[in-house]
Amino acid sequence: MASREQQVLALIREDPMMPQQVIATRLGISRSAVAGHIMHLSNKGFIKGRGYVLSNASFISVIGGANIDIHGRSTQKLRDFDSNPGDVHIAAGGVARNIAENLARLGADTRLISAIGDDHHGQVLMRLSREAGINVQNVLQIPSAATSTYLSVLDDTGDMLVGINDMSIIDDLTVASLRPMQAMLKQSSIIVLDMNLPTDTLAWLTETFSDMPIFADTVSTAKAPRLRPHLQHIHTLKTGTIEVEALMGQEARTKAQLVKITKMLHNEGVTRVFITRGEKGVFFSDNGKHGTQKVQRSSNDILNAGGAGDAFLAGLAYSWLEDWTLQESVQFSMAAADVTLSHAGTSNPALSLGLVQCAMETQHA
Repeated sequence: MASREQQVLALIREDPMMPQQVIATRLGISRSAVAGHIMHLSNKGFIKGRGYVLSNASFISVIGGANIDIHGRSTQKLRDFDSNPGDVHIAAGGVARNIAENLARLGADTRLISAIGDDHHGQVLMRLSREAGINVQNVLQIPSAATSTYLSVLDDTGDMLVGINDMSIIDDLTVASLRPMQAMLKQSSIIVLDMNLPTDTLAWLTETFSDMPIFADTVSTAKAPRLRPHLQHIHTLKTGTIEVEALMGQEARTKAQLVKITKMLHNEGVTRVFITRGEKGVFFSDNGKHGTQKVQRSSNDILNAGGAGDAFLAGLAYSWLEDWTLQESVQFSMAAADVTLSHAGTSNPALSLGLVQCAMETQHA
């Protein structure tokens, strides 16, 4: 799906009765251009009939952090305690928001629930998220609050050395603020959570929607332990090596250790576990069926590794909706991460279902 078609479809999903002229004004294009995009969406099967009746009522709700990302990448080997030449990139980010963007670019109806301030950064986040095709109707705008900001320093290979997050606004995602969305959330095909969420909110979400497929991202070693009391409600867990060690209090470096720690997770109730291991690939386990998918890149250029995990989880959610096999899901998700690595931001605006499939074909050629 083309980028402009994604934007048109996102607006129609927000309001199926939105007039074409209003869509044109919102996107800054002509009414005739909107009509053409709607015709293409109809031909592709995304909408049908008059009044923009959507052909697929399923949607994914993604709940968690949304922030402005500021990434500084050195063009040479980093020198401590010194000024380093490099490039600075500013973009929309946040684990939940990145996952939502990747899902939307793959063509999934995606609804983001997060909190932003009524400041310039908040306005930018909302605009960029809409342009990516995300439904942002349920994003809370908190008066006189600062929108989350994430600062990271990358070395000359694209790996993050250190990150600083200013995300106190996420504490405004309280149970009271989310309870009015309960009926809508019950209609979700999948609920995706990141561990930036306050502990009370995380407990309410996992218990209230325990009969639904909940996908979770541990985010960091500091926040991963928040998930431990709620593992019995998690369908799919995406985590990293050091994060799962912080979560379970066990080492996860060797194959034997990985098998052991995933068995522990399954015993606590998690159905599927995916542990990303950088250049070592992904170790995955689905109640006794486990394996390793090695890294196979379609390109050697890595501009930013920070958003690869978010794209990987988006791929897992998309694959689950499509009812693909475990192996197909892993391969697709790794290809989505591969496409993301080649962009300076934590999300690649060029990501699409076709591009991911092309990356898969290149990897296995």
